Amino acid sequence: MSALRSFRPLLRSSLAPARRTYASQTSGNPVLEIFNRKTKHIQKDRAAQNVEESRKVDYLKDEVAMRLCERLLDIKRTFPNVLDLGANSCNIARALTTPIPNLDPDTGAETHDATTLSDRIGNLTCVETSPALLNRDIDLPFNRNLPISREVIPDLESLPYQPNTFDAVLSSLSIHWINDLPSLLAQVNSILKPDCPFIAAMFGGDTLFELRTSLQLADLERRGGVSPHVSPLADVRDVGGLLTKAGFKMLTVDVEDIVVEYPDTFALMADLQAMGENSAIMQREAGPISRDVLLANEAIYRQLHKEEDSRGIPATFRLIYMIGWKEGEGQAQPLARGSGQVNLKDILGGGDFRP
Repeated sequence: MSALRSFRPLLRSSLAPARRTYASQTSGNPVLEIFNRKTKHIQKDRAAQNVEESRKVDYLKDEVAMRLCERLLDIKRTFPNVLDLGANSCNIARALTTPIPNLDPDTGAETHDATTLSDRIGNLTCVETSPALLNRDIDLPFNRNLPISREVIPDLESLPYQPNTFDAVLSSLSIHWINDLPSLLAQVNSILKPDCPFIAAMFGGDTLFELRTSLQLADLERRGGVSPHVSPLADVRDVGGLLTKAGFKMLTVDVEDIVVEYPDTFALMADLQAMGENSAIMQREAGPISRDVLLANEAIYRQLHKEEDSRGIPATFRLIYMIGWKEGEGQAQPLARGSGQVNLKDILGGGDFRP
């Protein structure tokens, strides 16, 4: 009876009208937080502290930055002010200062002359959230071949620049960690000058599919359930729509796979950690993956994905390259649908097309 009396002040009077509250949504579009930005910042800083190991695993970022910069060869103009969005260790700056051999149009062989894209760049502003990673290679020779400004910003998802600031925005292997990608693309469109390009490369949805599937099977076998160990990534089919929604014109989106061979899954995961590319999802399992799961993952990975004649195991990195132009006066426009003057049958030899 005494216990009942102690709760009596909490009881609502039957004569008092009950007031019902409703959940309300804050203003603005809701943002799904997939990646933990603080965790990713710590991972990048930790990776950059071991300078020797961090430089050793830059092979993938350097290669993708080089392939990204080669797309500037098709744009016949100079760029006085360029932004490198998510610069990592300034891999784009290094690629811009690397001579690109020219090919003979008749034989396809390399000629003695080479093109250096840094000659067409007035100033490169490299922005990154990790000061340790951004300044890791500040003493290397490529810094003397290109005017570089390094800026540390707290968050790549909120750009501190005024509209119509840059003649080009480049980004290599950074925006796949962005939570609100539509908002970021809209900001990039805003800070570009009219009729100027955004050129980026990001990891796509099928990246590391071998590791993703083997870890899921290992989890099921050893733990009876599945935990997310590999971060989700955007699909190439979504990228064009996101660029269009952000206001970009004359889009180009293409996909390329880079397959790297590793001696085992332990070497693969060690390299990912040294790159600062290990998982940073919000709902990931606390603590490291257990030894039992790792050993099962190694066996399953080899059983499913190792080729007969290879010594190691393959890991596929799917790259999505995108080019979008900010709308500007006098910009080339695509022809209206149905306005073509040449019949496709005439080009392909005529005749009926039958399955």
